[in-house]
Amino acid sequence: MNKRITSKEIAKLAGVSSSTISRAFSGDARISDRTRKRIMSIAKEHDYRPNAIARSLNSQRSRLVALVVNSIENPCEGEQLQYLVQRLQERELLPIMICCAGFDDRAHLMRMASAYQVDHAVIFSDMVSMEDAIQIFRTARPIMMSFEPISDPGISHVLADGTKAAREVVDKAVASGHTRFAYLTGRNTSWIDKQRKNWFVQALAAHGLTFVSESHGDYSYESGFKEAVVFLRRSAIDAVVCGNDVMAIGVRDAATRVLGKRVPEELAIIGQDGIKLAAWESHDLTTLALDNEAYMDAILTFIEQQVEGHDQGAVFTQEYTVRWGSTC
Repeated sequence: MNKRITSKEIAKLAGVSSSTISRAFSGDARISDRTRKRIMSIAKEHDYRPNAIARSLNSQRSRLVALVVNSIENPCEGEQLQYLVQRLQERELLPIMICCAGFDDRAHLMRMASAYQVDHAVIFSDMVSMEDAIQIFRTARPIMMSFEPISDPGISHVLADGTKAAREVVDKAVASGHTRFAYLTGRNTSWIDKQRKNWFVQALAAHGLTFVSESHGDYSYESGFKEAVVFLRRSAIDAVVCGNDVMAIGVRDAATRVLGKRVPEELAIIGQDGIKLAAWESHDLTTLALDNEAYMDAILTFIEQQVEGHDQGAVFTQEYTVRWGSTC
């Protein structure tokens, strides 16, 4: 195997210092475009590529970002992560994805990522213990994506609040004559789903109402369809709130195609997430939606603060809005 040329040898050929080679590949503005182009030309000629591991040892920065998620199959997480990954890569930061669904020892997954000395960790998943995440990524100062306050003042977190949006959509449904609400949850252990349900519990209480029925799915279309057929036949329900949009689409198809119900006249359906699929004309779902770009930009702001050494633990709150469709 041919011996790889080193950065010192490239520096000698270019007539510059080793630190200038490093700056050329890191996008450092302290060297001229002319010098950078000359270095890149010599590097290309000799098939030189910088050693990321060596660079991280010298700079004490790996430029790695751990993203701890439930599942990339979830359309909402997929849309958010697509935007976030693009913005990270623009900053020459490399994401490491940890998917928790299907693994019992999620702490082990986080320890595996932590072993690579990640600079930053963003915790989307509600399948992991917050205490574990904070402990495992203690040197990376984790950023928590949360639906509930975090007591640790040193941890930055992005809160999502749907209280106002839930009240707005319930007010409209009740005004349209809907009074018997059911909730279709996604996972019994999900604290995110518990918080989402609570927004609607509060909104219904303002009208003297409660959920008259609750069923359990798994965030999939199939579970929404199957559960809807069962609980709509079992109970006199005229409004369904779903833990996510995908289940809500399943509920609508079951209600209209199997049970022949008119939506929203006989059955109002409300989703949560605001995924692009829900806005398709064939679905046209009323849903609680986040501004995903603003939501992800808050993470980037926290990461930049960490890089600059100004991170003292901050909170950003993003409120859901109602994206109205024809189902409510």
